[in-house]
Amino acid sequence: MSLIYSKFTSIVNRISYEFHKSLLFTIIFSILSFIEQQWLKSYFKKFYPSENFLNFLNRNNIIKNHIFNPLIVILLFSIFLLLSLNTVTTSLAITLAIGFAAFIIGSAVLPKFLLNNNTKAAIEFKRDDIYSLGFCLMLVSIAFFFLSIASVGGIPILKPSIRYLLKPAFTMPVFLIIPSTCLIASAYLKDFQMNKLTRPQVRFRFLLLLAIDCALLLTLGYRTPLLASFLIIIIIGYFGNIVSPWEVVVGGLIGVCAIIGIGYFRSVKEFSITTATNPLSTLQNRADFTLHVLNLLDFLGGDFGLTHGKLLASAIPGSELGPRMTVGKLIAWRSEVTITPTLIGQMVIDFGKVGVAVEMCILGFILGIGFKIIQKTKDFFYIGLYSLLLTYAILGIETGILDIQVIVYFLIAILIYAIYLVKVKN
Repeated sequence: MSLIYSKFTSIVNRISYEFHKSLLFTIIFSILSFIEQQWLKSYFKKFYPSENFLNFLNRNNIIKNHIFNPLIVILLFSIFLLLSLNTVTTSLAITLAIGFAAFIIGSAVLPKFLLNNNTKAAIEFKRDDIYSLGFCLMLVSIAFFFLSIASVGGIPILKPSIRYLLKPAFTMPVFLIIPSTCLIASAYLKDFQMNKLTRPQVRFRFLLLLAIDCALLLTLGYRTPLLASFLIIIIIGYFGNIVSPWEVVVGGLIGVCAIIGIGYFRSVKEFSITTATNPLSTLQNRADFTLHVLNLLDFLGGDFGLTHGKLLASAIPGSELGPRMTVGKLIAWRSEVTITPTLIGQMVIDFGKVGVAVEMCILGFILGIGFKIIQKTKDFFYIGLYSLLLTYAILGIETGILDIQVIVYFLIAILIYAIYLVKVKN
């Protein structure tokens, strides 16, 4: 395993080095360095609120130390369900109770028995390796972004109808911008921890990464991946002391407004609503529909499931129908539509209430171990990895964890955490 890792990192380090010393990237980084210096000297910086702004939020123990505890997944899931005006069936209420209890056991109870004497990362990753990997993923993402635009002959955000013409073979690599952002931001956090970058410098570079993500993902008309990038930056900044607690809260509110705003804009452009419609209705309608879907899936899944793993397996590239199209076929007999099944939708339709208990416990345990490692070590890589996993767990509240790249992220995390636990034990 270490030999494969060594060979892989040597390749990405070489690619990163060659691109960085090329004339084009020398010019790009020189311009960015100039902009950064002007930003740091900017007169307008003094108008930005100080660290003590909304100080009651900074002093709150939960916000200061626990806002990104794994249990935030349960809290946000509950809020999402409360947004809906639809009723929860008795069977679904039992399923949710089982799922929530299993997640709490996995994230808050089981990790208490592990890593109690560990204060240093058992597996340490080099900063340059992580940065180079992130940089290479960004290059791939940008290349496929232009291929995606060329394939539809237009800009989807300006003409939403052509977004449905985007080819998954081109758009899926674009989404590599998200782990790329995570890795590069983690590397900058390491520089900050080693006093190679000041806090204002790191904050500027975080904003720059977010601006690049906005340029790519908003142009293609995607809001969920953009929210993923936003969440990752916020979570890494929170654990790395790059952003203040009050900025996390305000950032969260901005994120919610962005979801509502982009959804409203797209709905108006697609003539599914009129400009006279309340923008909040788009969010409530999504919650209503999603809960309706979850009620149906729970009814079909019962105690032991209906598809027995086929829904999760349909995420593998080459499958006849993707997971969300499979859900559409199951509940509406229409395979041409995609339907989001929520975090537990796949679990209950595949393996029923039993599956919800097992899978939610596993998900909670993965997040719980990741959270405990960063509490113990403050290591830059594990902060980035946990941020990536927590982000997709939060977004999965509505969409489910069904995209193949997201499943791969969790599988990689499971492998790293498993090796970590073995090393600590030995």
